[in-house]
Amino acid sequence: MADNEMKPADLRGILRYVPQWRDHVFVVAVDAAVLRDDNMSNVIQDLAVLWNLRIKVVLVYGVGLALKEAGEARGVAITDRRGEGPTDEATLALAVEVAGKLGQDIMEQLTANGLRCAISNAVRATEAGIIGGVDQLCRGKIEKMDLELIRQLLASDVLPILSPIAFSRDGQSLRLNSDHLGSELAIALGASKLVYLAPHAGLAFGKDVVLNMTVDELRGALKNGENALDEDLRGKARYAVRTIEGGTPRVHIIDGRRRDALLTEIFDNVGVGSMIYGNDYARIRPAKKRDAMYIHAITQQAVEAQSLRPRSRQEILENIAHFYVYEIDLTIVGCVCLHPWEDASMEIEAVYVQPFYQGKGVGRKLVDFCLMEAAKLGAKSVFALSTQSFAFFRKVCGFVETGPDILPPARRAKLEHSGRNSRILLRDIR
Repeated sequence: MADNEMKPADLRGILRYVPQWRDHVFVVAVDAAVLRDDNMSNVIQDLAVLWNLRIKVVLVYGVGLALKEAGEARGVAITDRRGEGPTDEATLALAVEVAGKLGQDIMEQLTANGLRCAISNAVRATEAGIIGGVDQLCRGKIEKMDLELIRQLLASDVLPILSPIAFSRDGQSLRLNSDHLGSELAIALGASKLVYLAPHAGLAFGKDVVLNMTVDELRGALKNGENALDEDLRGKARYAVRTIEGGTPRVHIIDGRRRDALLTEIFDNVGVGSMIYGNDYARIRPAKKRDAMYIHAITQQAVEAQSLRPRSRQEILENIAHFYVYEIDLTIVGCVCLHPWEDASMEIEAVYVQPFYQGKGVGRKLVDFCLMEAAKLGAKSVFALSTQSFAFFRKVCGFVETGPDILPPARRAKLEHSGRNSRILLRDIR
C-alpha cells in the first residue's frame, strides 16, 4: 500500500474503533528525528484527530538528534545525547535550549490545529548519582509525577506536553530519557497505549519488521538478540516490556515519518509498525452470535480456494456454540470449530487464520486449545478432515493420517456425500 493510501480515511473504518478508545489515555512519545521531519505537521494533525475523537493524549518529546546537531554546530562536545549516560553542564545547557525550541514548535503546530496545550513541570527528578562507578552529573531520574496536574489538564481539554528536561525539588534542571519518561507516564496514568514515534519502521531482529509480539516473545527476543536491534530501538524495546509489566496493555513502535502512520496503527486491523501486547490480549474465546457474520466473511477466501468447505452464515450461526475465535487487540484474526458427534467423538474443523497472521503460530494455538477443551469434555481422541492443510495437522499439530473407519457413521456419510475426498487425521489426547 502506498503511504498516502490510508484505509482508515474511510470514516466508517475509524468509527468502528472510536467507542473502544473514547476517553482512554494514550501516551505518545515522539523522537527528535520525527519532530524535525517534514511529516511532523501530519503527526500533529493525527493527534488533533485523536483528541477530537475524545481520546486523551499526553505528548512526550525527545531532543537527541536536535541536541547532536546543535552540538556539532556550536562546537560543543555532547557527552550523551539520549539522556542515558553522564550529562555534563555544557550538554545540559544545550539540551535545555533545544528542548525549549522544540517545545515551542510543538505548541505552535498544536495551536494551529485548534488544540489547547501546555508544557508543565509535572515531573520532578533527582540526580541519578553514581552508576557503575561513573558520576552521571546532570542526568536525572524520575522522583515523582504530579498526576493530579496532568489529569486536571486532560479534564480541562488541555493536551499536556512533557519535555525531557525535568526539575529537582530545588528547581535544578536535569536531563531525562524521553523513552523512559513515556513509559513511566503510561504506567502511572493507567494509559491504554504507549506509542513511540521513531525514525524506524518498527522492531526488526532479523530482516523483517515484527508487527505483533507478546511481551514474553519480546522478552525472549531481547535476551537472545538485543544487539540485532538498532541502538535507538533497544531502549524502546526494553521500556515496552517494562510498560506492559506495569499494566499498560499495548505498546506501539511506528515510523513517525510515514504519513498517516499513527491513525493507521490505531484504527486499522493490521497497522504499520510493531505492536507489543500483554499475553491476555492475544486470546481465544468462545464465539458469540454477533461473530457469525465476521467468521463467514473472513473464511470466504479459504472457501473459494476449496481449503474449507462452504458454510452459510446461517449454518455458522446455528453452530456458534461450537466456534472459538482468536483475537488480537479486539480484532478476530482466526477461528476454529470443535464439533461434537453423537458417539461422543469430536472433530476439529473450520480452522482458519487471516493471511496476515498465518505462519505466526495462531493456527497451532487454536488447535491446541481445542485439544484441551476436548480433553476436559472426556474425549480420548480428536479427528480432523482436510483437503489442503493435512501437512499442518501432521507436522505442526501431531495428528496421524488414518482411514474412514474411525469416523462416526453420520460423519462418514457426510464426507462421502460431499465428494471432497478429504484426508482423515487423528490425534490421541489420552
